[in-house]
Amino acid sequence: MIPPGCPMTFTNAVPFASTERLILRGFMPEDFEAYSAYRSLPSIYRFLYRDPPSAEALRERFDASLNASLSDDGSSLCWAVLRREDDVLMGEVSLKLTSKAALQAEVGYTFNPAYAGKGYATEAVRAVIDLGFGIFGFHRIFARLDAQNAGSIGVVERLGLRREAHLIENDRFNGVWGDEYIYAVLSREWASQSGA
Repeated sequence: MIPPGCPMTFTNAVPFASTERLILRGFMPEDFEAYSAYRSLPSIYRFLYRDPPSAEALRERFDASLNASLSDDGSSLCWAVLRREDDVLMGEVSLKLTSKAALQAEVGYTFNPAYAGKGYATEAVRAVIDLGFGIFGFHRIFARLDAQNAGSIGVVERLGLRREAHLIENDRFNGVWGDEYIYAVLSREWASQSGA
């Protein structure tokens, strides 16, 4: 853990991480086929308030993630999440720098539904939050979730993030209003619950 008050460390490389069942690393060009397989599914966008992107837009987004860095507000890093036993790409976890001055980041995650219900997302998000506090020195990490997204809510609640807000009808997609929850955890809280 980086001591409080230390400057945030930035890197152009996505730090490697591993857990008992997972490998988290930066995306590589050869990951595109597996990435596009789940990122093209309409069900992935159910709670994201947008339609699936075109093939061209999907490719552009993927290519941009290959050279990403946490440098300015709005920039992000993305980890490919692979199952250790067979190197299958199951999804991704990202950290978005929302305020460099206030040391704030947003965690996000998208997984292929074929691998849902086995705790992979929870394990991967835990590893990235560890990196967010331990490597990058963030003070607060938060997640914004559609209030009907029970799977994602379960992930952040299992990790001990606190629900800080319930935004009522704050977004609209195809004429339908949606609510949003904001969950968050502070560095000291994460260290305390992790026993660090």
